[in-house]
Amino acid sequence: MIREHQVERVRMDGFDAIRLDSPDGVAATFVPGAGMVCCSLTHRGEELLGQRRGLRVYAERGSTMGVPILHPWANRLGRMGYAIDGVEVSFPAEDPLLHRDGNGLPIHGIVAGAPDWQVNRAETTVGAAVLEATLDLGANPAAMRLFPFPHRLVVEAVLARNMLAWRTTVRATAAVPVPIAFGYHPYLRLPGVPREEWRVTLPVRRRMILDERRLPTGETEAAERLVDAPLGERMFDDLFVELDPDAAFVVEGGTRKLTVRFDAGYRCAVVYAPREDDVVCFEPMTAPTNPFDGGGVRFHAHPGADFSATFSVEISNVG
Repeated sequence: MIREHQVERVRMDGFDAIRLDSPDGVAATFVPGAGMVCCSLTHRGEELLGQRRGLRVYAERGSTMGVPILHPWANRLGRMGYAIDGVEVSFPAEDPLLHRDGNGLPIHGIVAGAPDWQVNRAETTVGAAVLEATLDLGANPAAMRLFPFPHRLVVEAVLARNMLAWRTTVRATAAVPVPIAFGYHPYLRLPGVPREEWRVTLPVRRRMILDERRLPTGETEAAERLVDAPLGERMFDDLFVELDPDAAFVVEGGTRKLTVRFDAGYRCAVVYAPREDDVVCFEPMTAPTNPFDGGGVRFHAHPGADFSATFSVEISNVG
């Protein structure tokens, strides 16, 4: 048993990685050179994240796994381009930074697998292990063609005992406000427990009605608030635009409980639980799907005033 928090340099699927360990038996592994993805979160040696097609495919093709950051937009856009703050952007037919959904729509931003993250610090502090890294998109001409708002993206991961928190900061690097629409996609799983026996809590109030391409129509409806309800045969791919205050999403089964808290800055969520994959995703989002053309952006990082948002995952023993 580890007696103190630790930080260790390791290798994962051929990539340099940094592992944060806690005395509670929790370990989180990040790969700065592959999009700063959290590729593994273990509790007493058991993996709590869906690995899907694996780290290397994520780095090479953007096929999501683990806990990736989705930036500068989460989920999908409505067309091959967008307009925001008086700026019109048209995407080329093909671009190595863009990824498409099944309908050919751009999805999950442009930083999937990005190799240019710079580690600022990886250290232990009193009661925690900390990793902080920065991606300077303003210094990347290819990124600026797709999102012409110069900024730095800073991610700080803090593992304190049984809780892992992500603090994400957008820092404008020019005299132009940066529209905020990032999010995360945590693929959570309960090892050794059948999916139908998982129990979920969804602290939601209103759902956005989506069209056949999974884009918001602009209309909403009341959503069923679930508390400790069986996942069973349910499937989800829903955008919730009104949450309970201090929203805490939960999946529980066997002797383990995972709680995802939207601590600050996240105003809506996608809940994704496909039948064909034993994962459930509580996705913190700073803006809804199709945020730019859809008018969903509510926050900006202004010059001299950073924007930050925080969410956390807590691992608990139950029963």
